[in-house]
Amino acid sequence: MHLIHHIPLPTSPLHSNPKGTKMFRPLFISCLLISFGGLASSHPEELEVFFQFFFKVYKNGTIEKLDGSGLDVPASLDSDTGVQSKDIVISPETNVSARLYATKDASSKGGVPLLVYFHGGGFSTGTAAYFAFHQFVNSVVAKGKVVAVSVSYRLAPEHCLPIGYDDSWAAVKWVASHAGGGGSEPWLTERVDFNRVYFLGESAGANIAHNVAMRFGSEKLDGVELKGIVLIHPYFLLKEPTTSLLAVNEEMRSNITKLWSYVCPSNTGPSDPRVNPVADPDLGKLGCKRVLVCLAERDPLVDAGKKYAEALRGRGGKDVEIFVSRGKTHVFHLREQDSKEASDLIDRVVSFVNC
Repeated sequence: MHLIHHIPLPTSPLHSNPKGTKMFRPLFISCLLISFGGLASSHPEELEVFFQFFFKVYKNGTIEKLDGSGLDVPASLDSDTGVQSKDIVISPETNVSARLYATKDASSKGGVPLLVYFHGGGFSTGTAAYFAFHQFVNSVVAKGKVVAVSVSYRLAPEHCLPIGYDDSWAAVKWVASHAGGGGSEPWLTERVDFNRVYFLGESAGANIAHNVAMRFGSEKLDGVELKGIVLIHPYFLLKEPTTSLLAVNEEMRSNITKLWSYVCPSNTGPSDPRVNPVADPDLGKLGCKRVLVCLAERDPLVDAGKKYAEALRGRGGKDVEIFVSRGKTHVFHLREQDSKEASDLIDRVVSFVNC
């Protein structure tokens, strides 16, 4: 793998700098070439692209990946919200890490819920430090007065699934090691109520949240109760294309569905329960009772999200709530964080967690 060039892209949406003023952040995304048995010496621009989404796949087997490391922001004390963040390494061997968040006035008596957040990005881009994810978690923590752990898992296609699932489970186990006063992180041992743990994620991160919650159902962790999960615009597929998926153009539809094959080469097709939980006979074994499914009305994946909620209610006997953002598209809350709709979404998440 080697760096080949930088592509300047249009400026990002407005966001707050550490001093609370507004500014535009130029986006510079590095392109990485990763050869999977193809001709490493070939020039990608001379090849036909047959998949293009979070990365490009060329017919000679070369993958050109977008690397968003230039969009990362440091952990800090946010002067607007009073939320403090800091970075920790969970596993030096695998480079799994996390960013922790807490308000300055958070209880020091172990009384607040804990959110474990899994970021989106097609299983292949982003970290906990990516500014859109950082801002989102910061806002949830500020409004909810909770503690959050945002996980940086290893990314495909260099590290294909199930590695991302395993890394995320390792992060949850690290969190659980602090229950009952164990562990080395005081933000967890002193502030968190481990009987009120929630998983949160959007898009691919929502897929991870679901799959980790399924694992929690079969591998209980001592001293931890998973009270619920929040899935925002989850990346789920069904055996047949849904009405909402068919509503987008053929190229977009192809990219959405083909993504799964590239990030999870071991998949068993559209019936794979990791991407199609509706087809999972063990869906009722999800490791929590409460589920909040947040959907966007114009998201190509909205119908699959609705089917997931219906399946959980029907076969899992779960307490499932659906929140729909009208007129909005996939992960709009990351692009439009100052919008009323994004604020309403965060309010709904916060009320679910603090119920």
